[in-house]
Amino acid sequence: MQYFTEQARSHAEVNEKIQQKYGENARILTRRSIRIGGFLGLFSREGVEVTGYLSPDSGKKKLVDLETEKKKILSTVKNDQTLQRVLEEVQFIKQNLGKNLSAPQEKHPTLERIEKLFQENDFDPAYTTFILDQLRRELTLQDLENYALVQERAVQMIGDGISLYRETNSVRPRIFILVGPTGVGKTTTIAKLAALHGLGSRGESAKTVRMLTIDNYRIGARQQIETYGEIMRIPVQFVTNSQDLKKQLALFEDSDLILIDTIGKSPKEYMDLAEMKEILATCGERAETHLALSATTKTSDIKEILQQFEPFKYQSIVLTKLDETMRIGNILSVLADRRKPISYITDGQAVPADIEKASILRLLMTLEGFKIDKSNLEKRYRENLAAGPAGRFVRE
Repeated sequence: MQYFTEQARSHAEVNEKIQQKYGENARILTRRSIRIGGFLGLFSREGVEVTGYLSPDSGKKKLVDLETEKKKILSTVKNDQTLQRVLEEVQFIKQNLGKNLSAPQEKHPTLERIEKLFQENDFDPAYTTFILDQLRRELTLQDLENYALVQERAVQMIGDGISLYRETNSVRPRIFILVGPTGVGKTTTIAKLAALHGLGSRGESAKTVRMLTIDNYRIGARQQIETYGEIMRIPVQFVTNSQDLKKQLALFEDSDLILIDTIGKSPKEYMDLAEMKEILATCGERAETHLALSATTKTSDIKEILQQFEPFKYQSIVLTKLDETMRIGNILSVLADRRKPISYITDGQAVPADIEKASILRLLMTLEGFKIDKSNLEKRYRENLAAGPAGRFVRE
């Protein structure tokens, strides 16, 4: 049995359409009022929808050819300019409907304000678009009128995209390797970590800490790390090759934590990086490798650094020099895109005061122009600190 559904602006019009197309064998099943016409849901008007079927003997009759009928109708109204204009407008809408659906939608004023905040914080455009699309899908038009609510939700989405590193290896000694390009503050960070764990500050219990460094080439590097070691009474040893490193690791086997500082090299110095990787391979699978990255690094360089140090299989980012910039949106964007967790944050030269374990709230507090509800954010992320974020930004 053949069924049909027809729509028109009135009962009389829909009946006439059914009569012309299906003839006397049409049988009506249902009638209901609907909204028809318009463009993208606008300027629609009331209409009627009718469903029905053709009686069994309708198979002997052919349905009216629609193209023929359109020609007949047009031939009878050639002189009717009003109808002709209507038909031309319908044809224009039909041709441009697909284009308009794919065209960018006009942004809500609240979303425009949020977008400006993201731009002021140097967030990547793709990341910004992702957040705005999420807000548009999640919130109602009424919600979008509440700027405070939308801003709060945007901050939460940024926080949900931040991943934190948590130590899971209980094997001792813990071997912590810090790699990274020149000038990001690796040596100072190693000293801060030594003080943090060796002196038992910031809530950490005091541990037996040892420092190793492979940086014998930078002027003043040896003296700097030796001075830190003397002040903190933490032994410091220097190695230049795999054999030296293996020997020192064996000597420090009874320690709780071994911190390894490395040569600062540009990511473009591939041969030096390969040599460094070969030396560090002596530490074995249990060693943790962390990448030091300055918060002042521009977006294109961040991406290159992350890529060039991938062979080291670093497990987290140590974000340094947070005190030297007001905007870290680019850092948060790229790390969310690459799904890289953050382990520590440094924000000054003081040892060990200016270092702390990374926290979502601490990073969100650096955002410029956003109102941060510290109490609610503490509650939101307290239970998720160990588990990581609830959601991540993924570039399509």
